Amino acid sequence: MFKNYIKIAWRNLLKNKFFSLINIFGLAVGLATCFLLMLYVFSETSYDKHHKDINQIYRVALEADGEKWAAGPAPLAQGLASDFPEIEEATRILNFPTTDKMLLKDESTNIKFYETNGYYVDSTFFKVFTYDFSYGDLKTALNQPNTVVISEAIAHKLYGNANPIDKVINIEIPYGKYNYTVKGVFKNNSTKSHINANLFLSMQNTDIGEWVGQQTNWAYNNIFHTYIKLGKGTNTVAFEEKLPAFLERNAAVDFKEMNLSKQLFLQPVKDIYLKSDIGNELSVNGNMTYLYIFGSIAAFLLLIACINFMNLSTARSEKRAKEVGVRKVMGAHKQSLIFQYLGESLMMSVLALGLSVVIVVLFLPIFNEFSQKELVFLESPQLIFWGIGLTLFTGLLSGLYPAFYLSSFKITTVLKGKLVNSFSATFIRKGLVVFQFAISVCLILVAVVIAKQLDFIKNQDLGFKKDQQIILPLRSTTAVDNYNAFKNEMLKNPKVASVSAGSTYPGFDLVQDMFIYAEDKSLDDKVEIHYAQANEDYIKTLGYTLIKGRLLSTNPEADLDGVVLNETAIKQLGYDANNAIGKKVHYEFDNQQQSLQIVGVIKDFHSRSFHKSILPYAIRKFDKGNQPNYFIVNIKEGQFDNALSSVKGVWEKINPEVPFQYSFLDQDFQRNYEREQRMSNVIMCFTFIAIFIACLGLLGLASFTTEQRKKEVGIRRVLGASVLGITTLLSKDFLKLVVIAILFASPISYYLGSRWLEGFAYHINISWGLFVIAGGVALGIAFATVSFQVIKAAVSNPVKSLRTE
Repeated sequence: MFKNYIKIAWRNLLKNKFFSLINIFGLAVGLATCFLLMLYVFSETSYDKHHKDINQIYRVALEADGEKWAAGPAPLAQGLASDFPEIEEATRILNFPTTDKMLLKDESTNIKFYETNGYYVDSTFFKVFTYDFSYGDLKTALNQPNTVVISEAIAHKLYGNANPIDKVINIEIPYGKYNYTVKGVFKNNSTKSHINANLFLSMQNTDIGEWVGQQTNWAYNNIFHTYIKLGKGTNTVAFEEKLPAFLERNAAVDFKEMNLSKQLFLQPVKDIYLKSDIGNELSVNGNMTYLYIFGSIAAFLLLIACINFMNLSTARSEKRAKEVGVRKVMGAHKQSLIFQYLGESLMMSVLALGLSVVIVVLFLPIFNEFSQKELVFLESPQLIFWGIGLTLFTGLLSGLYPAFYLSSFKITTVLKGKLVNSFSATFIRKGLVVFQFAISVCLILVAVVIAKQLDFIKNQDLGFKKDQQIILPLRSTTAVDNYNAFKNEMLKNPKVASVSAGSTYPGFDLVQDMFIYAEDKSLDDKVEIHYAQANEDYIKTLGYTLIKGRLLSTNPEADLDGVVLNETAIKQLGYDANNAIGKKVHYEFDNQQQSLQIVGVIKDFHSRSFHKSILPYAIRKFDKGNQPNYFIVNIKEGQFDNALSSVKGVWEKINPEVPFQYSFLDQDFQRNYEREQRMSNVIMCFTFIAIFIACLGLLGLASFTTEQRKKEVGIRRVLGASVLGITTLLSKDFLKLVVIAILFASPISYYLGSRWLEGFAYHINISWGLFVIAGGVALGIAFATVSFQVIKAAVSNPVKSLRTE
């Protein structure tokens, strides 16, 4: 019996090649889309899953004045470990502000390169987190001062395939050159984590170790990411309730001096990558909402493909009606007919599965480029089981309604040739077409909103000059020492408008802040202000707009206590920009009041992404002993060609031992929107796929409809109907459905677009013009799809269509 089902299914497939091709290809594209998005989802949900006892590991984060912060003060980890016996281990990660790039060098081979994502960690780090070591002992790797654990990629760069244990790496940062001994190498494929590290350095060291040991204040320097491993069975809710009393015991004095109030809270490490988006994250995290969106898109695309199968199967019911009647006369039961038609849909699903695998293999590199991931097909074994299950589900879902519909025909009706499509069947078919195009229109509109917002961000005035700016990191003592020589050489270049240096630049994560208050107020009226330390040309080079006062003095000894504030800072301090010049602001340091004098006011600018509102901001000269972190070169308009090679030449002349590394300010700022750009790319890609699958079904229905009405078309042609009139007649039924879909999709799209835009402090307003554009696109595509079949029927010879058997 089963063999007979397969034979009949195969014959029907070959007999109706056109419709079979539409169904199989549509299902294949739907399945391929699901597989690609599943690969993405599996990749995103696999972060931090490799750590042993992951359910016991938490990050201890801070909240103050409604703002959450991923890092805490230096004493926090030791304090927690001492006060709570339920903590098995505590450890810290220090992402030091000026060591985002480290210069690594092997003295024996003179191989040197910059490396990012190097973190200082406690010796207990590998007792909390699990890494797969290819060399070294995980338990003792960081027990000694000035030891380092590196990734396999770094080990290969420095030592090839040799064992790097006990090799010495010279690591240069702005404060000096320091030797570290390699005590471990971890495998790159074991590190999919929110801690996106390339090397771990022992926090006991000769570079920042002394400074770390001096950090005993609970109010300052909240840059230590603190993690704890709780004992099995610990009630985390009860544990978290003990934290306010813990802070009161340990931090009350320091908080009182600064008039601060802070709370601690726990974040499960397994949830950080997808569910945490707070200040000072170690790296850019994923987003659980986006996974829900991508999962929904995958499900809807597969559903659109299944709808194609349902619609074409029920629309062509007349073709198979007599087959059903004859089978029932010969004794076939309804159940056996259902199994036969489900078998046909399952066969098509299996064929579609094979084709979908080919599509995935061909398009995975393109998808990786769109999503900015490095996905590997079948990297996850669970994808195989999901693939089989999804194929069976697709076959059953797409075949269930046609199977019950076809098997329900009455013998007398079909054998007399009186079968007509019932109202309910026609209504369901039209409803499914509306549903298909409603999804497609929804995707079009959401994609347009995202694209418009990203375009708005790209073209908005940021309050500073982001174009023509080259950023050079000063991440070695050599580069810092040669700063003045390099600056003087660059100013001789006719292509250069100005140069400057600072501790940070717009778009870069801000970790320098302090609490200041106006001269007639107290610490109770403090304003948290972020600041950049810079030289006198900083404001001019970055193109900030001075609205009152003056720039910082060019005299190296002048304005050491001067400060330039932005408009937001002036307002929050209670000053007026028109009379703020010359007034003082105060701050507390070592229990003493310190003062700065306002010398200038600049127009507000975006120091961070459009997700957040403009911050109170200050620019002041470098404190004595502090060094610049970034050198900024402003190239003259129209002189950018060959300017980079000119800058490189000067750098290599002044700093021959330091690799030349650079970035462009506009691109650096745009990286704040990598996640949104990735989402936009994926949604845009699958919007086209949704439209394509929906149009495949529409093409099939149009082909079948014109076939059914060919005699009507012939008669109308004989009676003088024009090609345009017939085209309009046959197309309008389909276009009506698309218009209804647009009406349904518009409010849903508006809601979804508005919710997404809520994540931005500055965003576009959704205008109804966008809906007109998206609706017009959908109508145009639908008409182009059906017009091929309709015009073909309209221009055909009426004699052939009216000829009887």
